[in-house]
Amino acid sequence: MKVYVITGASKGIGFELAKQLSGLGHFVVGIARTESKIDGVKFIKADLSETEKLESLTNEIIAAAPQHAVSFTLINNAGMVNPIGLIGSVNAEEMTNAIAVNLTAPMIISNAFISKLKDSEVCKRIVNISSGAGRNAYEGWGTYCATKAGLDHFSRVVATEQSNAHHPVEIVSIAPGIIDTGMQEIIRSSKEETFPLLDKFIEYKEQGLLSSAQQTAQKLISFMENEDFKEVGPIVDIRNY
Repeated sequence: MKVYVITGASKGIGFELAKQLSGLGHFVVGIARTESKIDGVKFIKADLSETEKLESLTNEIIAAAPQHAVSFTLINNAGMVNPIGLIGSVNAEEMTNAIAVNLTAPMIISNAFISKLKDSEVCKRIVNISSGAGRNAYEGWGTYCATKAGLDHFSRVVATEQSNAHHPVEIVSIAPGIIDTGMQEIIRSSKEETFPLLDKFIEYKEQGLLSSAQQTAQKLISFMENEDFKEVGPIVDIRNY
């Protein structure tokens, strides 16, 4: 049995990943602030901004996983695009919260995951859901861009470190493309003075250029199930596969 731990599993890509992976017969643990009902998925209610609780939570999840697991995959999916605004006008508390959810939480969870499983010989993988915003500068997304860039570089560091480990963890930071989720609704409801690219994102929706969460989850699962997972390097764009 394969074990998958997914953050942000109550909606969007996380929900679809949990649903589809559970449907394939895998052991799935979903972490989110709100619980969703999916057959076969064990949901744990947690606020990732409460970072002081995440190490013990991760240890408990791994300890409770089936003993006969053949692989463990951590999917750091949870993320938030707010606060949207030009730097100099952004609320400091919202910025701090976004950094906690988008970057600090996946770093802490990944650290605990690697530590807890360092002696395990089973296949171990970390999939960080990144964004093109981590690789391109977008006005109004200073916090979001910075956290996703940080997630990418953190993944590079872990990949380098794990190349020397006895029982290495494979890691990728993957951009899933532009997806029709609640995050896109938040983006389209922003104001042009805070997000100069607003019209472009409205056009994406109007022209049907957004991928569905279901389609994106299918692509991600196909990528994660591939034996060549670790050969592509730590930085990936799903649209290239």
